[in-house]
Formats: sequence, structure tokens, C-alpha cells
Amino acid sequence: MPTPSMEDYIEQIYILIDEKGYARVSDIAEALAVHPSSVTKMVQKLDKDEYLIYEKYRGLILTPKGKKIGKRLVYRHELLEQFMRIIGVDEDKVYNDVEGIEHHLSWNAIDRIGDLVQFFEENKERVESLRGIQKQNEEQQ
Repeated sequence: MPTPSMEDYIEQIYILIDEKGYARVSDIAEALAVHPSSVTKMVQKLDKDEYLIYEKYRGLILTPKGKKIGKRLVYRHELLEQFMRIIGVDEDKVYNDVEGIEHHLSWNAIDRIGDLVQFFEENKERVESLRGIQKQNEEQQ
């Protein structure tokens, strides 16, 4: 099982390959705000653990195992952002809140949050009811 740090790299590599068709060490470093040498070390570890294939100076590709995990990590991140918006978290806090919790939730918890998001999206009146409760609570403070 990948560590939270490994997950961040796999997720970012998956996103870069999806958007650009490739992921270079410099692109990964820029996206994660880390030094290229740190990326190289992690990429070598991910290669060793068979999440990707890395050839020095040639680039990297995700293995089927890496693609599967990358896709799931992107789903988790997007689902949590969606959840934060539904429950009314301020937009400027959504990304940091998701980054803060995504590695600490079990996949079972992620699945239940997915159920809850679906529950709210199937009937927009539920979201409106939630907003009403939030407004009441804010007025009482």
C-alpha cells in the first residue's frame, strides 16, 4: 500500500499524464512544489514498487497498478471536494481541507461519503434544507 507521500506523487503523475500525455520530473516538481531531486528519489521508489516505469532522461509511464491507484486517488480527491462544497465549506478552504483529510480516511469512509454526495445530488431540496439549518445555526451564534 502506498504511503500518503507516494499517493500524492501517483495522483499528480496520473493527472499530468491525463492532461498532457506525459509527466516529466520537472512537471511533477512544479506541481507538488518540491525539488526535482526529491521527485527523482520518489520516482525511483515508485518504480521499485512497480507503480511506474522510470528511465532516466527518458521519462516515466504508470504501470496498470499505478494507473488503477492514480485513478482512484483522483476520484477520492474530487469526491471530497464535491462533499466539501455540498456541506457549505468556503470555496477558498476546500482544497486545503481536502488535502488535510484525504490520506486519513479509509476507503470505506470514502464510499460512505460518496453515498452521501449521491443522496444530496439526487434531490437538490436536500441541499437547500441543509443550507437552512446552517443559516439557523449561524444566526444563533
